[in-house]
Amino acid sequence: MPRTSRWFIRASLVYLAVGFTLGALLLFNKGVPLGSAVPRLLPAHIEFLLAGWVIQLVMGVATWIFPRFGVARSAYGSEAATWVAFALLNGGVWLAGVGPLAPGHLGDVLPIAGRLAETGAAGAFAANIWARVRASGLSPM
Repeated sequence: MPRTSRWFIRASLVYLAVGFTLGALLLFNKGVPLGSAVPRLLPAHIEFLLAGWVIQLVMGVATWIFPRFGVARSAYGSEAATWVAFALLNGGVWLAGVGPLAPGHLGDVLPIAGRLAETGAAGAFAANIWARVRASGLSPM
């Protein structure tokens, strides 16, 4: 398993734990009010679980297990592009998840920047993995 895949998967498990913790806090707040600031954690809870856990886990497993046609088993594509996707995805998750908690106008701008970073991560990942996509039954070129 490539090192980048291990980092994607480890980070996804951290997001799973943090997202579930935030969800438990939000649920506990419904029965025992902890304060008016707790419901503002909902965007972070959603972002950490959807993009941080699920998408990151998918990217990590896909980087590892996607077929490598006509290349050595150790060739997984551009490692630099995978690290760029990792950095953009994690930066985007934090900006989109925690950004709404920022004061004033910044709370409106940071989530948009986060979504743009996540889109860039998807683009870098797709560009890196695209050479490994082939139709079933076709020989490698």
